[in-house]
Amino acid sequence: MTPRHALLPLALSLACASAPAFSLTPPAPQGLQIRDLASMDRYSSPTLSPDGRQLVFAKRTVDFAANKSATSLWIEDLFARDSAPPKRLTPDGWSVNSPAFSPDGKTVYFLSSKSGSSQLYSLPLSGGAPKQVTAFDGDVGGFQLSPDGKRIAFNAEAYPDCAADLACSKKKLDAAEKSKATGKVFDRMFIRHWDAWNDGRLNRLFVTDLPAAGKTAASAKLVSFDVIGDVPSRPFGDSSEYTWSPDSQSLVFSARKADAKEPWSTNFDLYLVSADGGAAKNLTASNPAWDTGATFSADGKTLYYRAMKRPGFEADRYGLMALDLASGKSREIAPQWDRSASNIVLSADGKTIYTTTEDLGQQPLFGVDIASGKATRLIADGTVNSPTLAGKTFAFTRNTLKSGDQIFVGGLDGAPERAITPSASQILGNTQFGDFEQFEFKGWNGDSVYGYVVKPWNYQEGKKYPVAFLIHGGPQGSFGNGWSYRWNPQTYAGQGYAVVMIDFHGSTGYGQAFTDAISQHWGDRPLEDLQKGWAAAQKKYSFLDGDKACALGASYGGFMVNWIAGNWQQPWKCLVSHDGVFDQRMMGYATEELWFTEWEQGGTPYDKPAAYEKFNPVNHVKDWKVPMLVIHGQQDFRIPVEQGIGVFTALQRQGIESKFLYFPDENHWVLKPQNSVLWHDTVNGWLKQHIGQ
Repeated sequence: MTPRHALLPLALSLACASAPAFSLTPPAPQGLQIRDLASMDRYSSPTLSPDGRQLVFAKRTVDFAANKSATSLWIEDLFARDSAPPKRLTPDGWSVNSPAFSPDGKTVYFLSSKSGSSQLYSLPLSGGAPKQVTAFDGDVGGFQLSPDGKRIAFNAEAYPDCAADLACSKKKLDAAEKSKATGKVFDRMFIRHWDAWNDGRLNRLFVTDLPAAGKTAASAKLVSFDVIGDVPSRPFGDSSEYTWSPDSQSLVFSARKADAKEPWSTNFDLYLVSADGGAAKNLTASNPAWDTGATFSADGKTLYYRAMKRPGFEADRYGLMALDLASGKSREIAPQWDRSASNIVLSADGKTIYTTTEDLGQQPLFGVDIASGKATRLIADGTVNSPTLAGKTFAFTRNTLKSGDQIFVGGLDGAPERAITPSASQILGNTQFGDFEQFEFKGWNGDSVYGYVVKPWNYQEGKKYPVAFLIHGGPQGSFGNGWSYRWNPQTYAGQGYAVVMIDFHGSTGYGQAFTDAISQHWGDRPLEDLQKGWAAAQKKYSFLDGDKACALGASYGGFMVNWIAGNWQQPWKCLVSHDGVFDQRMMGYATEELWFTEWEQGGTPYDKPAAYEKFNPVNHVKDWKVPMLVIHGQQDFRIPVEQGIGVFTALQRQGIESKFLYFPDENHWVLKPQNSVLWHDTVNGWLKQHIGQ
């Protein structure tokens, strides 16, 4: 030991002797706080190597001060179990997405914008730095590797008249951005969709060869040239909407033609096309409704997919289908199973389809026998997503009302479930979550209706608590046993409120007839369920303080809050309406996806004007009394911002206590971390002002 090192222990002992004793008391417990929710790590994209030994997943971290996030890839050797915890795969300073293994399991591919645009990169598991694989003009939006590992199918935005020339598309886009004239002329809808104006480009499907080592691919073949439509679909489609055949010679993709009828059509068809190009063959032309999610059998003879039956209805049931490619004949696999399949994963022996679906306030994994159609619940409790199978390994994500997404392996054929990533409580440490319970009551038509009650995080027996009454959107949606980073009941429980949520008629997971019941009945059947559910919850749970309650909702939930303002005021001390429909008639003309309003109201505003007026909040403004917080985003093209401004104007003009929270840079959702905090702070402040805590 050198003299300098010898003095260090003495200096430390003297410092400790003169300093106050260090407290080992852990931080005090607390409920879920919005700053913790907005900044906590998120896990997604479980991806297995072909032999099932290696698991790659994505970890998203937030730089709250910078108001941005970054995603890295991590890898876990599943055979090593706890002796080798996950380690970071991608370098610091990179933000990446969409991991995929090469067929030999030696390389991981992913997308990154490290070069300035989104391009494909590869990273060998043996070590080394990421290598750029593509250098296209413009962004690679998604990709699928061919089973033989020789080619890549990818989607990119391109102008149809530029065909396969991606440089042409970039030149046209650059020229438009440099033009001093900013006006645009449209001759058909969509003029805008979700949160973006139409600039003339479509998502197109291309194929290119994987380049030799040290090279990058810069040109590709357009394989969907005769199908003029978005592949994948906008605004939420991804590369799961196209797939390779097992022999790597062809692809199947789902598309809806981008023509004058597109804004009121849900007719997506499956097309078969050679990977070398050529005309595409429509495999599902006989079905005028939605076909998607194609998956080949191992021998390439059968195509499994999901299909709706009713044109124009986006919330129809997705049935599981099998198409014999030789004969062109299709059949529904489980016609008696009254659930809507979310995905398709084939078992190793090809006899079972694994799929997730909403079911009575949960989203479990089912196994559906292809021969008999028998559906068996395999992994229950919470919300299961992203199922994937390789070798004998099954991986998936799951969240609950008490946990963010965790990645698990196991769960099939007797294999125990093993968590690979931490739960929300493990991430946040001293955070405690409110306990929850599902309850049942008789709603409209005497049907069984379900809801959830969440207790405050600091619940004490015998005390009463003010209530946040949450109303879900959709309207074909659900507030069930799942986690959300936008409408999370634990953020209210974390403020000391009890939470009540009702899955009214129109909600998903209770059979298609239950889902169908809301169409053309936005203001009566679900309102009856909400009223009866509120009464049932108060009768069953004595800790609910019915005299201190506020109702909150977004999208359809925002409509319902606007409807409640004129039709069910008495229980509520305050209301919160986020991006809600205010004027049904104007909604029918101003929204972008016309199929939605036309199905829900039974026709167009000019053919069925009475239907648009029957449950129209604007017609009941004179009866409004309850204080309301109104929230809307400028980039919300689903329910345009004027709907929210109209609500605020109606409140202010009548002298009703009200506030308007406006986001110039958010769409139908509030996504930026600091905007999310502002949203929650404003909402929580509104609740505290009117019901305490």
